[in-house]
Amino acid sequence: MPWRMQLLFFVTTLELNYTTVLGSGESDLNASDLDTEVPWQLSTQVLGYIGCVVAAVFYGSQFIPLKKVETGDGMFFQWVNCLAIWLVGFLGNQLLGSPSVHPFAMLGGAIWATGNITAVPIVKSIGLGLGVLLWGSSGLLMGWASSRFGWFGIGTQEVSKPVLNYCGAALCLFSSCMFLCVKSDPGPRSRASQPSEASPLLIDRRLNPDFCDDSGPWLDTISPKAKRLLGCLMAIMAGIFYGFSFVPLLYIKHQGSNNDSIFVGSSQNDLDYGFAQYNGIFVASTAYFLIYCAVMKNRPRIYRCAVLPAVLSGTMWGVATYCWFLANSYLNTVITFPIVTAGYSLVAALWGVVVFKEVRGLVNCLVFVLAAGVVLTGTTLTALSKM
Repeated sequence: MPWRMQLLFFVTTLELNYTTVLGSGESDLNASDLDTEVPWQLSTQVLGYIGCVVAAVFYGSQFIPLKKVETGDGMFFQWVNCLAIWLVGFLGNQLLGSPSVHPFAMLGGAIWATGNITAVPIVKSIGLGLGVLLWGSSGLLMGWASSRFGWFGIGTQEVSKPVLNYCGAALCLFSSCMFLCVKSDPGPRSRASQPSEASPLLIDRRLNPDFCDDSGPWLDTISPKAKRLLGCLMAIMAGIFYGFSFVPLLYIKHQGSNNDSIFVGSSQNDLDYGFAQYNGIFVASTAYFLIYCAVMKNRPRIYRCAVLPAVLSGTMWGVATYCWFLANSYLNTVITFPIVTAGYSLVAALWGVVVFKEVRGLVNCLVFVLAAGVVLTGTTLTALSKM
């Protein structure tokens, strides 16, 4: 089938799927409902896996701009980052026909934003590759387990081959433990030699002659071992928050068929909850930034060179999350969570090793390659468990 016809079929499938959701509250779309034969390249499961791949690549690459600019303590960076995420959500909401925003779904965004405030310190402490791998593994465990076993009242999600699913999730988690054995070097701050670009905008040295321009004083005053330990702990905690960020959304969907619930009749399409998630992210990040400004006595560290990288990072995250929501519509979270989290962890690790040279030495590289093979095996088993 020519590529133009495949593209037309893809758009038609999305339109019919969304119409079905609005009309019946269900997101399943069967190929038999269409007048044309579905090519194997565009089956619903394949579209779901494509969404997982796009999400993994964008998630794993979103913090690349963070390695190239001075971001200070990260609070200003994360606020601009979340503003860009909200803008992507606003555009996506308009394209989807402005579905209603569930306030409870905003809680998931607030949970994610809570973990996100530690992203910059994590990358500066232990590097991009190791940081993303650690929060990816802990997020994988929380997200997969809550979906598979129905924690927090979100319902149990079954797969046709549970043994493969368990083995795939276990291998993905084991690979993260292997990556933890890889010694990484986050490297020096790239903008330290450019004070004109790295200096905070809201600091006037004439009025504050005693101000010390140290982008991360609380990190630089501790030993390398303590910094590594603290970075690892923050990454694990961030992953737990990331893993639980989908729980409110899944709870609303599960309660949609409960006549006694306030969420009865709720949409079963994850895409309809994207803007609510993004609203929660922006509101929570703004609240954290205002608290930060108060703690800093109205002298926040604002770096003009971090604005565009933060916008780019937030845009990538926003697009990736919509792709993940799309994948959830065709598969389910017990499938997508291991694939996406392990996938973006591997992508981030590759960036850290190949581009930023965070991993050096023959032994470290061999362990990295072996762990990467375990990740690919785990994600393959997880994908096969749905077929």
